[in-house]
Amino acid sequence: MKRRHFIKSAATAGVVLPAIFDGFFMKAFASSPLVKALQQAATDTDHVLVLIQLGGGNDGLNTLIPLDQYSALYSARPQVILPESSILPLAGADNAGLHPAMGALQNLYNEGKVSIVQSVGYPNQNFSHFRSTDIWMTGADAGQNLNTGWMGRYLHYEYPNYPDDYPNDTMPDPPAIEIGGTQSLTFMGPVTGMAYAIADPNFFYEFVSGIQTPSAPTPAGEQLDYVRLISRQSQVYGQRIKEASDAITAQATYPDDNNLAQQLRIVARLIAGGMQTRVYMVHINGFDTHDSQVENDDHTTGEHALLLQYLSDAIAAFQNDLQFLNIADRVLAMTFSEFGRRIIGNDSLGTDHGAAAPMFIVGNAVQPGILGSNPVIPAFATEDDNIPMQYDFRSVYATLLRNWFCLPDTDLVSVMLQDFPVLPLIAASDCANTALHELHQQTGLTLIQAQPNPFAQQTTVSFTNTDQPALIQVFDSRGQLVQTLANGRFPAGTNTLVWNAEKLPAGIYYLRLQNGFRQQVKAVVKL
Repeated sequence: MKRRHFIKSAATAGVVLPAIFDGFFMKAFASSPLVKALQQAATDTDHVLVLIQLGGGNDGLNTLIPLDQYSALYSARPQVILPESSILPLAGADNAGLHPAMGALQNLYNEGKVSIVQSVGYPNQNFSHFRSTDIWMTGADAGQNLNTGWMGRYLHYEYPNYPDDYPNDTMPDPPAIEIGGTQSLTFMGPVTGMAYAIADPNFFYEFVSGIQTPSAPTPAGEQLDYVRLISRQSQVYGQRIKEASDAITAQATYPDDNNLAQQLRIVARLIAGGMQTRVYMVHINGFDTHDSQVENDDHTTGEHALLLQYLSDAIAAFQNDLQFLNIADRVLAMTFSEFGRRIIGNDSLGTDHGAAAPMFIVGNAVQPGILGSNPVIPAFATEDDNIPMQYDFRSVYATLLRNWFCLPDTDLVSVMLQDFPVLPLIAASDCANTALHELHQQTGLTLIQAQPNPFAQQTTVSFTNTDQPALIQVFDSRGQLVQTLANGRFPAGTNTLVWNAEKLPAGIYYLRLQNGFRQQVKAVVKL
């Protein structure tokens, strides 16, 4: 059997091929022209992307607070609502503010280094941590199972011959590095995994300093010493990582008691040290805040406040370090979590699994501001009510691949497996498009509406579209996709269709229009 075929079969079967080097966990990386392209000066190939996973499902409504919905929000979640006076204002955004623990991120936003995408999710949210995480990592539909990750497919596209003859003079470094856990599904390519994983930041510094934690003076300890020796001998990328780390003798200050900050400190060190790796992933867990999300006597404190402060402080320290190391223009960071939380609070001072939530893109190259409108909070929210999705998370992925990594449109669909609109999130570059200009032309316009509204059995939906394909979906108050009214090309301008909803129960529904990069959600009421 050829080596390549063996690796593919082993990866499919779940066989672990890597060497285990204490806290280092390595799988062979799939081949991908990404890094080769990133090294060529003829294209914008020197860009780095850092993925920040918020494990557990972050409460978006207490992260980016819709101030124009505060009254309804207060009625829906008095158990966890933040005092209105404590919410941090954002420059140029009168209707939204940040959690009071996120002062460092507020400063970055006001400096024009943060882009926020409102109400990001996917149709038919699963609400399971494991399944929804898989969906976010693979870019799958809710009813689709994929064994490759969205970034793994991209890296395989960039390095189609990997892992044969890797590392080499052209690409001596891992295509991706994951810190704070074993390699995730995000980096699984069609042939094998594409990332080198460092499980423990503390071990990283022991490794690059030549320090080894003593093993126990037992037969098991002797066996561990032997495994470490063989691991060191077989470690193909360890020396490159040590060389890159040794090249950096000074960095900006990071908070010591912040594990996420220490992970990002390693990332900055490796980028500045000359690693040609272009994708990193770090983790912060604990966002499954079913209880004790806030303290009863002070809702600005509690588990969620502590997590958001860790996140905010870590990102700010990272950005400051990038500036100190003169590499800030090369790096973007993106947060993601498997889902948001419910609109209502619970009696345990927490929130339960929900649907859509905001995403944050941070860096010098972002188009700053808030993309999308505030979610509408029902006047009488129930335990089943959820934030309707405005933006599909895969549109964010597609935007980063196209406008940051310069992936051609003809290849974008093959990596993302579907054609997702590109969003105006990244400032003008060699890969810039006119999406932001076109978006500004549409500001303030009503792109979709229903008449009559409320209605009893049917209503006429009118929508204004360009020459791009139009998708019109209907979501219920739980965030579930209940009907697709249109999906295809229509004449540019205003179009109408009749929505017959007589078989649906009474309640609030959300019409969602996706027309190229334009998205709009409108609430309708069936009596």
